[in-house]
Amino acid sequence: MRTVPKKGQAVTPALFRQDRMVRQEIAGNVMEAEMNRESEDSKLKEECGVFGMYDLDGNDVAPSIYYGLFSLQHRGQESCGIAVSRTDGPKRNANTCKGMGLVDEVFDSESLEKMKGDIGVGHVRYSTAGASIAENIQPLVLNYIKGTLLVAHNGNLVNAVKLREELEMSGAIFQTTIDSEVVAYLVARERLNTGTAEDAVKNAMKRLLGAYSLVVASPRKLIGARDPHGFHPLCIGKRDNAYILASETCALDTIGAAFVRDVEPGEIVTITANGIESDKSMAIDKPARCIFEYIYFARPDSYFDGVCVHSSRITAGRILAQTYPADADIVVGVPESGNAAAMGFALESGIPYGTAFVKNSYVGRTFIKPKQSARESSVMVKLNVLKEVVKGKRVVMVDDSIVRGTTSARIVKMLKDAGATEVHVRISSPPFRYPCYFGTDVPSSSQLIAYNHSVDEIAKIVGADSLGYLELDRLNELIEGDYGYCHACFSGEYPVEPPKEDIRGDYEK
Repeated sequence: MRTVPKKGQAVTPALFRQDRMVRQEIAGNVMEAEMNRESEDSKLKEECGVFGMYDLDGNDVAPSIYYGLFSLQHRGQESCGIAVSRTDGPKRNANTCKGMGLVDEVFDSESLEKMKGDIGVGHVRYSTAGASIAENIQPLVLNYIKGTLLVAHNGNLVNAVKLREELEMSGAIFQTTIDSEVVAYLVARERLNTGTAEDAVKNAMKRLLGAYSLVVASPRKLIGARDPHGFHPLCIGKRDNAYILASETCALDTIGAAFVRDVEPGEIVTITANGIESDKSMAIDKPARCIFEYIYFARPDSYFDGVCVHSSRITAGRILAQTYPADADIVVGVPESGNAAAMGFALESGIPYGTAFVKNSYVGRTFIKPKQSARESSVMVKLNVLKEVVKGKRVVMVDDSIVRGTTSARIVKMLKDAGATEVHVRISSPPFRYPCYFGTDVPSSSQLIAYNHSVDEIAKIVGADSLGYLELDRLNELIEGDYGYCHACFSGEYPVEPPKEDIRGDYEK
């Protein structure tokens, strides 16, 4: 396997061509949560991924940020961007490249070569609040009296409308429709009244409600912050004399960086030439980490607050086999996030594990669907059944979730059309009954099949011979103990009071 550019190495056109091989190999891992995204109306998506880097030796960081974002592509595929600056240069000197589309579509060797800077941030986005338009692409770059702020945000604020109105009444002019700009404005304003950028971030956090993992680059500091509930991950890495902040540990592996530790819920870390400083004064007694990070969102090779994502999914499958056993001949997973849970089911039950689906690795998050009716073919374009594997057999089909039920029904039908005599569906999460307001696009309850239907009714709707979900009271086993996690999309018990008006998807409502 070819390596990514070494520290200080220029990204030449020849090296960028070689990079195609690197990206293809990395993509084999990214498949877990990206290549088999189901049709947009049926599968959940996470808002975004963030990546920041500060090279204390003065080397350009844009190439490494590029590779980091590529490994975080599963967290957002609508748009991406990189912004860098030089810590020894003018305070208002940021080089930025942003665009709609995937990482390898937005950046090329020429654009990366032009991005000179030893400190910078990157972002991949899927919109849950704010339209999917060019104006909303992150990172955000703010030029103000203290210099330049580069800001990347993962999550959703539940009080964004109120804060935005307050800022507008005091003269703020917004250029985007995303809540991340609210965060950026608050940090910039607080910086005028504080001695340090990290204190400005802290004062801004006192006004923010909801989910946010932040990466902020000031002229000479890289700052990471995680909301007190710790909804979404953020970790610290180090490579030679460079420090990294990233949404997931897999991004550190991609650029050859060593994992240092997680940013803790409520913690602010400040990286300077003197190393890492920590402020945990915003921490609370019991965090509320998003449990669906372990079930579906995060890549299986990532670790989130000390827990291996792959192991969590194996555990989910084992629990399903214990609570909802099936008399069957083979266990199969729906690629990719269902595979590990299916392995766990097979290990616990003793039923052989098999591969029943071939996925088209050249189909991305979604393919172009010019008409609504074209969605009917989306599953078959991405998946095909190996008839010889399932023909004449009783099949346990394991998947991570059922949202509206349309995709599950198509996959069950594909298995039966291929000759499966029975299909027993097992889901490695509890039933979705309530929307999420913290950075995941779980839709309103009226659109969730489990809100108005019993498990038996859902089984009939999707055509399954039986159906079993992971029990709510066993979710804590996925993270090896009750360390505080959010299960509001399953239980309706929100750790933060949700907004009275659902602004997700259209911030200007």
